[in-house]
Amino acid sequence: MDCNFIIAMNEKKNVMKYSEEVSERLNELLEKNYDAEKGYKFAAEHIENEKLKAFFTERAKERYDFGHELKAEIRNFGENPEKGTSLAGDVHRTWMNLKTALAGNKEEAVLEEAIRGEEIAVEEYEKILKDTNIPPSTQNVLLKQKNVIVASLNEVKSLELQYD
Repeated sequence: MDCNFIIAMNEKKNVMKYSEEVSERLNELLEKNYDAEKGYKFAAEHIENEKLKAFFTERAKERYDFGHELKAEIRNFGENPEKGTSLAGDVHRTWMNLKTALAGNKEEAVLEEAIRGEEIAVEEYEKILKDTNIPPSTQNVLLKQKNVIVASLNEVKSLELQYD
């Protein structure tokens, strides 16, 4: 076999493996955004305070939009986006449901869970953004989303102080 052909095939395998790895990490973020969207929708449906209802509805819409951006990035790598939420997200929502049902101060309990979820999301984005091999276009999408989550986290912390 031609030596150049073998080198080209190995390079193609490395590119494919890299694309799969990046797509896998983006799919994990996609699942987490599905989780957050569902959690925020649930919170908006079960809270009576109109200001918080609007806040949670807006966060759910943001996460829906993030999901579409991540799906496009995954497709750019020639891979297929995942569908559905993660088991961890389902467990978190169950805990949030229980905590909401038991809490005397419903608003504060839901806001505490939102803070916890947003802090975890920021950590997950930062972990992926540390990978210097991620293409600049993907880094830009992830950085923009992370910055929106940080702003949301700051806002939800301010809201929690009002209901403390």
